[in-house]
Amino acid sequence: MNDIVHGLGAAAVFGLVGLVLLLLGYLLIDVLTPGKLGRLIWAEGNRNAALLLSSALLGVGGIVYTAIRTTYDDFGKGLVSTLCFGVLGLLMMALAFWLLDLLTPGRLGAILVSKEPHPAVWVSASCNLAAAAIVAASIA
Repeated sequence: MNDIVHGLGAAAVFGLVGLVLLLLGYLLIDVLTPGKLGRLIWAEGNRNAALLLSSALLGVGGIVYTAIRTTYDDFGKGLVSTLCFGVLGLLMMALAFWLLDLLTPGRLGAILVSKEPHPAVWVSASCNLAAAAIVAASIA
């Protein structure tokens, strides 16, 4: 019974760390793109913004999953590892976005939140997932 209680406590703490990292991912996309992300997606129904945010959240989720799955036996070390790799993933996604913006014409953030569907959002979403996959692979 003690193992179950300990496991539930650990799951709750790891879950909170994961939710904080997802929130940071949301805020990161909100900062990188013009306008308010919540309004763009939920009020205006902007599919480009929704796909970009979805890819970032899936990427962060993949990193957090991998960090937890390969966590150290020591709870504290595993928690710090999960947080560090999650933040690193967010930084890598931001860097990938910035580099892609340098390589493409116009302002990528503005293109990605335009009302009309744009193929650049698929490239940016793929960049998010690829950057997250690289970080997740480095954990193991």
